[in-house]
Amino acid sequence: MFSRIALFLVLLLAAAGVAASATRDADSAAKRTNASRMLIGFYDDAQVIGNPTYAFTQLRTLRAGIVRTTLDWSLVAKRRPKKPADPADAAYDWTAIDKVLVEAKKKNILVLLAVFGTPRWAGPARNRLPRRVLDLRLFATAAALRYSGTYKVTEGEGENQVVRTLPSVRRWLAWNEPNNPVFLKPQWKMVNRKWRVQAAYDYAKICSAIWAGVHATRLPGQKVACGATGPRGNDAPRSSRPSTSPLVFMTWLRRAGLRKMDAYAHHPYYGHRSEKPTTKSLSKKSVTIANIGDLIKQLDRLYGRKMRLWITEYGYQTNPPDRLFGVSYRNQATYMQQAFTLAKKTRRIDMMIWFLIRDEPRLSGWQSGVLTRRGARKPSYRTFQTVRR
Repeated sequence: MFSRIALFLVLLLAAAGVAASATRDADSAAKRTNASRMLIGFYDDAQVIGNPTYAFTQLRTLRAGIVRTTLDWSLVAKRRPKKPADPADAAYDWTAIDKVLVEAKKKNILVLLAVFGTPRWAGPARNRLPRRVLDLRLFATAAALRYSGTYKVTEGEGENQVVRTLPSVRRWLAWNEPNNPVFLKPQWKMVNRKWRVQAAYDYAKICSAIWAGVHATRLPGQKVACGATGPRGNDAPRSSRPSTSPLVFMTWLRRAGLRKMDAYAHHPYYGHRSEKPTTKSLSKKSVTIANIGDLIKQLDRLYGRKMRLWITEYGYQTNPPDRLFGVSYRNQATYMQQAFTLAKKTRRIDMMIWFLIRDEPRLSGWQSGVLTRRGARKPSYRTFQTVRR
């Protein structure tokens, strides 16, 4: 068992070594954020993790300021660590994420790490609450320490050994779309003969654990966003696939006891190919970019007017190849411009991330990239290059 004394020593040593450098990193990031108030970037794990050199070459050309990447707990920790708050524990394999961060630093791009995925040793499934949320909290601490900006790793052997300092991460996202059963189950549960949003209660524990784990390092400038809610839900606990609408989920999240977070995240996707970014939905069960003001009002009521908002996933698919949900290449570029303009005008949104860089090869996947699956540029490629102006 990892003792409290050992954990204290790990944190103390890390804090002693990182303060000055971390402050410089935070100051640098703040200057970049102020220069372009809203950070914009991409989320595309298949490219960023699968082919980081190619992906970051594209991201640099696209002038992206940030990239969202999944920190999959179930892949990093395939077996239970003996010292879970220690990033050097032998059970951890950080290789894939290390490569992403190194490439990101080369291209001067910030990274948003999204923690997701319960390992088999910690819970019944990747999309379930871990049996002990302490395991998740200590993993978040280990990740924050490793990516503090001063953590050193040794590579190579003998005379070829090289000691390298890993880049820093200051922005974190807790889980993904917890109001969607694909990412968190169960959604609803009967308690005392009444239905309640069980996913909100479970997610309150998940996000609180990640927030506490990251902030336990006491590193300056750390921000953890909660929510990451999907755009819609059916609020039908007796249905074959129950989900929760974002505004209802937020209400239950507060009721479940979530108090501490540094930002709220949401994914305001369109619902039909005929919808423009300016098309307001008539349903109270959805929050798109057109009625993002409804979510902000809810945020004000539940968490106060100072709580910031991050859009950590957004996009329009194209036809070709998606004939059912896609829009034309020209409309994708137009809607991208409109959506980013709407986001900037709210003055509440600090980040907006487009999904994807490159179309997925499977037609059943997503085709919202600014590149086709063969790598040809769509008109939205040029549009993205200009949206920071």
